[in-house]
Amino acid sequence: MKQIADKPCLSDWLRLHHAFLSAKQLARLQQHFGDLASALTAKPADWLQVERFGDKLVNGVFKQDPGLVERALDWAQQPNHHIITLDDAAYPALLREVADPPILLYVRGDLSLLGAPQLAVVGSRHASRQGLIIAQEFSRYLSNIGLAITSGLAHGIDGAAHRGGLQGIGKTLAVIGTGIDRIYPAANQKLARDIAEQGAIVSEYPLQTRPLAQNFPRRNRIISGMATGTLVVEAALKSGSLITARQAMEQGREVFAIPGSINNSLAKGCHQLIKQGAKLVETAQDILEELAPLIAFSLQAEQQASVQHQLKNSADQTQLEDKNFEENRHPLLDLIEFEPIGLDELVVLSKLPASEVQAQMMMLEIEGLVEPLSAARWQRLK
Repeated sequence: MKQIADKPCLSDWLRLHHAFLSAKQLARLQQHFGDLASALTAKPADWLQVERFGDKLVNGVFKQDPGLVERALDWAQQPNHHIITLDDAAYPALLREVADPPILLYVRGDLSLLGAPQLAVVGSRHASRQGLIIAQEFSRYLSNIGLAITSGLAHGIDGAAHRGGLQGIGKTLAVIGTGIDRIYPAANQKLARDIAEQGAIVSEYPLQTRPLAQNFPRRNRIISGMATGTLVVEAALKSGSLITARQAMEQGREVFAIPGSINNSLAKGCHQLIKQGAKLVETAQDILEELAPLIAFSLQAEQQASVQHQLKNSADQTQLEDKNFEENRHPLLDLIEFEPIGLDELVVLSKLPASEVQAQMMMLEIEGLVEPLSAARWQRLK
């Protein structure tokens, strides 16, 4: 009778991880040896018989510095530090479905968030003030519904999305392109600490991995892969956000894009996505209506009733807010007719600074009460 090899332990997975073995290579290894445990007890010469396995890869597994594994195991012993493998029950189910999922993930923070329904929110690092407000408000609203907001901890839209996610009950996940013990950019150190305390930071890269340019586009498949849908707020025609959106489309996930002025270079990427089939959204409720059935389907049966209850409560709350909106929240709405009105006129009528008027008008846009027009003008819709 053939002896059954022991199940691979975390140190075994880390050896493969530090040799940069991909999920596709892992599958070929398992196919050749019958299972991973058997492969790990085989000799280097046997590994060289595996399809497309060369000396560099095999040496990377068998001749690596054992200190790499030891340091990773020590890191995982600290509070709220986790290392999960492709075979782990905590591994995100949706991410496991993508073409080449990471074989291992480092997680700092709330591990349970990896299995929560997620929306990826991405966009320009050089976002406009309007874009930052939209990203934060959409993320806050959808987080309060129960969606976890997933992004990449970059400047601009990513940071705004994380801040909005932290303001809601769904929280936020940051997928980074460095080792999990390094935060890039350094300006987001405090935001990263807040995310680690209230949400989760995720990385597929070994400890101490520096911010290498080629790693960031690759990590984007994790951002889109863990999420049910991806929202692009602002994006130029050549941007990492479009890479994330295209990967989401290839993964069969919903893609949403917020339109903008035809004269705004940061809207052109969103317009291109809409032409390619992304759903044009004007309010956060548009996204919720699309994702609600998918969210319920992705959860365990015992959670579905809770989610449906949250969705109903949210819809009821939205109706109540709309009813009381004019009286309590936005006095500017009283100054706006159904004919277009400009920023300068609103500043004069309201006696408020232009920056405050713009911020309040953005809130009205998000709630679907006014429509933005060209030349800093708005028109009332309700």
